[in-house]
Amino acid sequence: MKIIHIEPGQQYQPSVIALGNFDGVHLGHQKLLHVGLQKAKLLQIGLSVLLFDPYPLKVLYPEKKLNLLTGKEERLTLFEKIGVNQVFLLPFTLDFATTSPLEFVEKILLNIGAVHVVVGFNYSFGFQGKGNPKDLEEMGNQFGFGVSVIQAQKIGEKIISSTEIRRYLINGEIETAKEMIGRVPKITGKVVHGDGRGRNLGYPTANVQADEDLLIPKNGVYAVTSEIDGIIYGGMMNIGVRPTFTDEKEKTIEIYFLDYHGDLYGKELDISIEARLRPERKFNGKEEIIRQLNKDKEEAVRVLSTKLKNSYQKKC
Repeated sequence: MKIIHIEPGQQYQPSVIALGNFDGVHLGHQKLLHVGLQKAKLLQIGLSVLLFDPYPLKVLYPEKKLNLLTGKEERLTLFEKIGVNQVFLLPFTLDFATTSPLEFVEKILLNIGAVHVVVGFNYSFGFQGKGNPKDLEEMGNQFGFGVSVIQAQKIGEKIISSTEIRRYLINGEIETAKEMIGRVPKITGKVVHGDGRGRNLGYPTANVQADEDLLIPKNGVYAVTSEIDGIIYGGMMNIGVRPTFTDEKEKTIEIYFLDYHGDLYGKELDISIEARLRPERKFNGKEEIIRQLNKDKEEAVRVLSTKLKNSYQKKC
């Protein structure tokens, strides 16, 4: 998959263009991309995705936490797996934010070779989001490109959307979020030094510092998996403020891996959240914590036993 940084005046090969933020690359986004792939195959050209870089809200509201479901690199990886041929990265600035819907079509879409455009039913574009799918269809008729508008995708009566998935994750409803995404949700971050308290309890943890713009699910204990040096390991993750030990409100992410023995400091980890085991709670001393951690470990082993090839029941 090619990554193309759009340059003024540069001409590009014709392609089908998929438009959207694609945060989460959930089942609704996947439907849109598969329609784009079918159209591209019919036209015997490639499928391209146009992304703004950085994320528009990061520019428009720099003080706001974005709570993104996926970072840029994860989105690019998912696009490639789906079969996207190339991704256009368009610099988003405050000046660009004033671009009208017509200017966006004339100066961007036509410039990058749009033969056919695929969008979601609620897609908006141009200054203050004034352009909508109907406007895009009218401009397509005017300038000679086709438009496919993908209607809302549902699971039962629930509309699949990034906003809804965020809500489920914030509420700790991992299973529903998983259904809408079409895969397990992830947290990505770097392992940093902690205070070593987990080691003193017999459960040494990796402290993960996630990107500040990524959404962190509801406080609690989760069964997780992560690939380390080519091997998938299971573990249990605590998200929260550690109320037993501190009155601070800063959220931390700590992971105990069931049978990993090595130095993780400085490593970037992709942590797949398989299930929520329980809420975070305050304990009355070290012994009570250890008893609960032992129970959490047993439950994590049970939840992950069908996920992993290794038999944690034998190893732990």
